Amino acid sequence: MTGSFEPKIVGILCNWCSYAGADLAGTSRLKYPANIHIVRVMCSGRVDPTFVLKAFELGADGVLVSGCRPGDCHYVDGNYKTMRRTPLLENLLRQMGVEPARFRQVWVSASQGEIFARIVEEMVKDLKEIGPYMRQGGEDLA
Repeated sequence: MTGSFEPKIVGILCNWCSYAGADLAGTSRLKYPANIHIVRVMCSGRVDPTFVLKAFELGADGVLVSGCRPGDCHYVDGNYKTMRRTPLLENLLRQMGVEPARFRQVWVSASQGEIFARIVEEMVKDLKEIGPYMRQGGEDLA
């Protein structure tokens, strides 16, 4: 792939842990690629699979969904809903021809700024290797 490609990542982060982890990465002055555009939601359990599909439709090259670690959910079981929903969404994306590396669901706590920065770096690296998202049939969605 060309060296000038900069992937667009939509990061859907829960307010209580993952967003705080991303904020910690920023306030700790950790460097990570600016390719992620963060959407803060109250809970990862609130992330409807159509949000992910819409992100791809609107031109995202990758989507990251992140919530509190299991057992730490502010709403008790929201992340367990995410945990059950993720394999179904991954299967749907695979059937739609979306490469698995384009979607990630991770757990990041409020104290894990370094982990958040590393996840973003890894995702950008992986997306640069596979190139821009192209809808099946070859049309760029952007």
